[in-house]
Amino acid sequence: MTDKNQIYGIRAVIEAIQANQPINKVYLQKGLKGDLFKELESTIRKNKISSSYVPAEKLNRLTEHNHQGVVANISSIGFQDFEPLLEGILEKNTAPLLLLLDQISDVRNFGAIIRTAECCGVDAIIVPKSGSAPLNDDAIKTSAGAAFNIPISKVDHLKDAIFYLQASGVKLVAATEKTNESIFDLDLKQPCAIIMGSEDRGINPSILKMVDNKAKLPMMGEIASLNVSVACGVFLYEVVRQRQL
Repeated sequence: MTDKNQIYGIRAVIEAIQANQPINKVYLQKGLKGDLFKELESTIRKNKISSSYVPAEKLNRLTEHNHQGVVANISSIGFQDFEPLLEGILEKNTAPLLLLLDQISDVRNFGAIIRTAECCGVDAIIVPKSGSAPLNDDAIKTSAGAAFNIPISKVDHLKDAIFYLQASGVKLVAATEKTNESIFDLDLKQPCAIIMGSEDRGINPSILKMVDNKAKLPMMGEIASLNVSVACGVFLYEVVRQRQL
């Protein structure tokens, strides 16, 4: 991680968060105390920034500078505000295709999904602020640069985004094994958003209760599931196939 992708120092990180910098994750030194450090912790929680407590040695490996017990990784790609982004998409496209990622945590899966989404003409990717893989150098590299070409929005809660999408006439389709309906049986020519779940837990049950359709892929082999980036590709290309008929 190069210096241009880092912010270090307690006050500097607080100001970066308050200025809505695209922060992927904040590393905090274990055992650190003080009023300013408490303010930083509060700011991180309030803005739902991903963080972890690590030994000082970890921070020393991240940067040679005087980090004061705090190092933040920032993305070279900015995130877009959800509501104005969606309004702009709906104005331009009568049948938009969106992708919601419910806590995809592996950066390479994230990058691969971004790459496939860009190839499939996805209008935007929406992720929650908490629990998502960072849009770091590894994710950007895995995306083969597609991350620079597709809008990505971070939201406080995916549920709020889902409510807004449904109110805007967008159908929500969840990729899950907890259904008997196949993705190949759905009408995906209308405005729709595909939801993919985390690698280990899938889509949150509370989100599954909100969607318009649940769909799965037929499995012919011994293994009961696909890698999430592969499954996402199949779902998105089924949308592409239907819309080209």
